[in-house]
Formats: sequence, structure tokens, C-alpha cells
Amino acid sequence: MGARRWMWVVWPAFLLAAVLEMVVFAFVDPGNLHWHGQPVAWSREAVYTVSFFVFWAITAVSSALSLVLAAPSVQEQV
Repeated sequence: MGARRWMWVVWPAFLLAAVLEMVVFAFVDPGNLHWHGQPVAWSREAVYTVSFFVFWAITAVSSALSLVLAAPSVQEQV
């Protein structure tokens, strides 16, 4: 994938991950998170950071899938 197409994927994904981060943590306090009944042992900043990268990865996959599906087929190129 070329650099230009790569940016078509990662930049919108970055922006959407930032919005998701703000929306999710407007309602969720990272200090009150539990995993399998146990409190999460990470700091709030660690939860924010890991969550951002998870949101970014998920939205990047979504953007990449949209780019792949929007590509012309071999029959259309001929």
C-alpha cells in the first residue's frame, strides 16, 4: 500500500480514536474498572493510553477494510 493510501487509513482512524477516547472516558472512570472481578492494577494514564491505541487499531482496520472494498475490481480496470 502506498504512502498516500496509508495516510487515508491512519489519519481518519487517529481522529476517530481521539473522539472515541473522549466519549468513552466522559462516562467511564478508569480508576473504577474491574477485570474478572478484580480492580485493574494500571494507572489511569496507562488505561487511557492502551485504550487509545486499541481504538486506533480498530478504527484503522475499519478504514483499511473500507479502502479495500472501495478499490475497483480487476474486471472494472480492463
